[in-house]
Amino acid sequence: MNGSSRPDYVLLRAAREGDGEAFGEFYRRRRALLLAYLRPRVPDAETAADLLAETFAAALLAIRDTARALPDEPVAWLMTIARNKLIDSVRRGRVEQAARERLALEPLEIDDQDIARIEELAASTDVAGSLADLLPADQHAALKARILDELEYADIASGLRCSQAVVRKRVSRALRTLRAGLEAPE
Repeated sequence: MNGSSRPDYVLLRAAREGDGEAFGEFYRRRRALLLAYLRPRVPDAETAADLLAETFAAALLAIRDTARALPDEPVAWLMTIARNKLIDSVRRGRVEQAARERLALEPLEIDDQDIARIEELAASTDVAGSLADLLPADQHAALKARILDELEYADIASGLRCSQAVVRKRVSRALRTLRAGLEAPE
């Protein structure tokens, strides 16, 4: 778990209570996963970096909002934010900056070395392979189709020749398995 035994949900709770380093740890732990998800879906590393920054800024704003419950599945929650930011950027033709502006963050400036590091992190983080190592085959297939391939439950059910309820259960079990595996102390 990248050097810490604190589960993601504990880091988010600590960040809500004002521990900035806890959110930094959550960021460092999950940035490669998000870059591996975002980079293949955008035209360049700069756009992936912008989406990464906006995703984490939105996540930080969300955990600071004490009227909202903290997520039960931090990784899935973060991936959902990233997916929504990606979809919004495609619709708008640019990456939104609203969350970063609300936090008064400086504009993101990256150089060639940063671009190379983004490409390296994205390429070296095999999202699907990581999931396959952690999950039973039926759960992996359902989760990959839903989260990585972004298919609707009806389409997944048709492809896997089962009901939508079965697919939903497999995705739910996969998320629960991932949470237990990713948040277990080293």
